[in-house]
Amino acid sequence: MFESLSDKLQRVFKNLRGEGKLTPENMEAALKEIRIALLEADVHFRVVKQLVEAVKVKAMGQEVMQALSPGQQVIKIVHEELVKILGQHQAKLRFANEPPSVIMMVGLQGSGKTTSTAKLAKWLVKQDRTPLLVSVDIYRPAAREQLAVLAREIKVPIWIGEPGENRPSELVKGAKIEASRAGRDTILVDTAGRLHIDEELMVELDALKAQLNPTEILFVADAMTGQDAVKSAEQFHQRLGITGVVLTKMDGDARGGAALSIRSVTGQPLKFVGVGEKSDAFEPFHPDRAAQRILGMGDVMSLIEKVSEAVDQKQAEKMQQKLLDDEFTLEDFRDQLKQIRKLGPLENLLKMMPGMANMPKEMKNAKVDEGELTRIVAIIDSMTQGERNNPLLLNGGRRKRIAMGSGTTVQDVNNLVKQYQEMRKMMKKLTGGLAGGMLGKRMAKMKLPFPTSFPGFGR
Repeated sequence: MFESLSDKLQRVFKNLRGEGKLTPENMEAALKEIRIALLEADVHFRVVKQLVEAVKVKAMGQEVMQALSPGQQVIKIVHEELVKILGQHQAKLRFANEPPSVIMMVGLQGSGKTTSTAKLAKWLVKQDRTPLLVSVDIYRPAAREQLAVLAREIKVPIWIGEPGENRPSELVKGAKIEASRAGRDTILVDTAGRLHIDEELMVELDALKAQLNPTEILFVADAMTGQDAVKSAEQFHQRLGITGVVLTKMDGDARGGAALSIRSVTGQPLKFVGVGEKSDAFEPFHPDRAAQRILGMGDVMSLIEKVSEAVDQKQAEKMQQKLLDDEFTLEDFRDQLKQIRKLGPLENLLKMMPGMANMPKEMKNAKVDEGELTRIVAIIDSMTQGERNNPLLLNGGRRKRIAMGSGTTVQDVNNLVKQYQEMRKMMKKLTGGLAGGMLGKRMAKMKLPFPTSFPGFGR
């Protein structure tokens, strides 16, 4: 998310830091580069003009011009203006005082509307709500079946209608009755889409809005389409009065322009972003955190939230105690790998770490070989309990047997033992000595070692 824009802005700020003093001349040059970076990221031209003018007024002030580190002052100003454009605060979902609340999902065909509906349902379950799904897309072949398949995967009930219920109005009426009967507090309505906006679609959505009186109308937009997504959102808002936006495919090659533009153009907040294909690759949008990522500051709060959700705290505390007692075994190492893998692609987590923007390019773009992690688990699973507890037992014959049992080579087994020994030292150091910084203190508090020198990292 925002990688291309972030890289370009980092170059601008690096040039400013190289200046001994901020002058109108080098500030003007920096603003020109910022303007170009934003336009190339497909940010709406009106938004670019607004941001650059605001930064210019503040940056040319006497306090900034005379600051000891003017480059840092400019970064601070840009951050403040980005947060203003993105929305200041997280826009949370609204719910009705009397359940069920109704959330209409609207958008063009191919934007990821059906998938986002299922992802939102799973997210709501994590918030201790009880959603019911219903699809009223009676036009696209297998559209309702697609939502039914996703509903089964995430274990959320779906209303498919009584025999003969084929009209959208009948389906949503039945869904409301079912939600009341089953005690479901939220109905998610996956509406029909079109390849482009037409009057027939809008008339149908208008009728559904009048019938359902939804608490939220969320417009689902494909971030890959850039300004087309912004334009569509604006048109839907003018006709329906959308209450928020879900931006999909933010994990791809999206340049970030839609995210930066959509609130300013529509006046409606970005509420969620889709960051992957899996059902849990769905996040609430935080303007301040997005601004931090754009400026290469990392995103510690999102990182901590991911860790808190995925990690078994009791097991993590047990692991830490074993480290402190120098009793961390290969079996513990395997279990730790499994816990860390629950956090998702590790390269995505590394990008949330503060300071990664200033790392060498090969470090920032490094990939974790997931296949390597799978091989490590297979090797440890092929050992006896005694070998996992005491690696000193692993002589040549035992290593050959383990390699055959795991479908690997003796060299792979040797590398694992070496990596385990290095990891053991590093994890012990991290749980103990890292706590000097803010991130270290929070990680230590969560009892989770978080090494970046990881088996398979950078290969």
